[in-house]
Amino acid sequence: MARPSNSEILQRHQDRIRKSKHWRREEGYDDTWRRLIDLYRGRQYEYVSTEDRLLINICFSTVNVIAPSVSVNYPKITVNATKPDDAPRAVITEAVINYWWRHYNVRPEFRRAVKDFLVVGHGWMKCGYRYIEEERLGTDDDASDAGGEQGEGATAEDPAMLAAAKATSITVVTEDRPFAERVSPFDVFVDPDATAMSDIRWIAQRVRRPLREVKADKRYESKARSLITATTWGRNNDEGQRPVRDVQDTEEGYVEVWEFYDLVKHQMSVFSDSCEHFLVKPFEMPYAFGHPFIMVRNYDVPDHFYPIGDLEAIEPLQRELNETRTQMMNHRKRFARKYLYRESAFDPAGRAAMESDDDNVMVPVLGDDSLSNIVAPFPTVMTPPEFYDQSNLIQSDVEQVTGVSEYQRGGLPEIRRTATEAAIVQDASNARAADKLATIEHAIGQVASALVSLAQQFMSGEAVARVVGKDGMPLWVTFDKDYIAGEFDFEVEGGSTAPTNESFRRQMALQMVDAMAPFASAGVVDMAKLATHVLQFGFGIKNPDSFLAQQAPAPEDPMGGGMPPGMPPGMPPDPGAGMMPGSAIAPPAPSASELSGIDPGVLAALSSRIGLATPNL
Repeated sequence: MARPSNSEILQRHQDRIRKSKHWRREEGYDDTWRRLIDLYRGRQYEYVSTEDRLLINICFSTVNVIAPSVSVNYPKITVNATKPDDAPRAVITEAVINYWWRHYNVRPEFRRAVKDFLVVGHGWMKCGYRYIEEERLGTDDDASDAGGEQGEGATAEDPAMLAAAKATSITVVTEDRPFAERVSPFDVFVDPDATAMSDIRWIAQRVRRPLREVKADKRYESKARSLITATTWGRNNDEGQRPVRDVQDTEEGYVEVWEFYDLVKHQMSVFSDSCEHFLVKPFEMPYAFGHPFIMVRNYDVPDHFYPIGDLEAIEPLQRELNETRTQMMNHRKRFARKYLYRESAFDPAGRAAMESDDDNVMVPVLGDDSLSNIVAPFPTVMTPPEFYDQSNLIQSDVEQVTGVSEYQRGGLPEIRRTATEAAIVQDASNARAADKLATIEHAIGQVASALVSLAQQFMSGEAVARVVGKDGMPLWVTFDKDYIAGEFDFEVEGGSTAPTNESFRRQMALQMVDAMAPFASAGVVDMAKLATHVLQFGFGIKNPDSFLAQQAPAPEDPMGGGMPPGMPPGMPPDPGAGMMPGSAIAPPAPSASELSGIDPGVLAALSSRIGLATPNL
């Protein structure tokens, strides 16, 4: 069979993308995602009305209750070697990946993907490698070095030589590192027959770039750049669909550039719909781990590729809540007291007195008719009391669907519960948050693995990462790709991305002291290390060693007896044992106030819970 030409391959790729667009349009995925985004941003009415309408954006509150509980903090990524020989490099790799996540802006990009994950139902992260060089003119130091490297007849003070050295351009590497960025769910297209990321045959990303930038990009084929034309006049608008945002700049055209990854042939190519030639011809997949996309999935639907988010399930309830509250507002406006009166029975002064808000006002009435025939209240229709319970009923339905309880929203329920009941309700509501947290942590591990794999493959020079030392002092480590070479497992420490409860953390630390008390009295626990752990992780003290008294080394026994046999390690010897008559008495142990300024409250808690004297710490 003859090998297909590049034009045939391009036509095949373009047909695949058109079929994927048709599939998403027929299933209504893009319209649903736009509608859910509008729900979150508070644009929940699709048409303009002259009547008053209320909007209670419970979708906004639901997303912003769940999001901080799963991705508020920087993750603590642990790296474990899969082979014994890689164990030393795993320590460096763990410090490097945590430094990258904090200083290469991975966290804000991942938080945007988590917002997509909650609102739309899925989020996309893309990992790649960025290598940027810049041409710069020589400096005075370069000119001096150039003069020193010449022969004996040349000197650094030669003006012509200095000018020539300064005019010489040098190449400076400004960026040499991996990166991770969020990709819009509208810009990633996959095989329509796929049901999960494991069975997709191709994946493509749409990047809209200004036409002039594409024509000036020398990475693309010159013939394709000369023939390419604009395909859209808005960066965020799709042809034939409702625009995401209004077009602001109508003078600059945009080109839809497609990065196409053929996972069957392991090839990548770049092309545009407005050109019959590849911008970048098909070549071998550049990444050792495959395609660079990581999908964060929310609630999976059986036999469907795209999952659903938290807002899609409560969309009807959100609209019903808005309608109910609007009706309540309109009924309150209609409930205004009005009166029927005979106009001939009142003169202008009498009508003014009747309409006045003042108390004890006399209203003159003309004629001899009965007052019951002159003034009568206008009948009003009372709203049933059950009508006002609909709002609470809808909010209760929202809590059942989303699993976000009133406790998580920071509110106090009307029903008073005991502490045990409240704990049971909170544990049940945290089940879904724990499931989402596990999904987020797994995605973080995938991104970390991709970043390290990219550095192992493409890193060309040395880099520096900051490591936190034992005493909380920063240590700078210089490394290259050999320092992070190896096979590793990337895991996220459980709950490290969730918000920290300081009171709960201190309580857990003191509970640990309670649990270790029997072992401490038996002499099998290193009390200094236990106190260090409690101060560091329970009370957030970065340098706990400064709070502990430095124990002096045990004096040598002049008789050579050493420690008495059978004495457990860590126990001080009997002060009276082995002492000669008339010898000096050992000095008393230091008091609690002499232990390097340690907090008396913390010290008292440790002493009372462990049951030992504080100088033993």
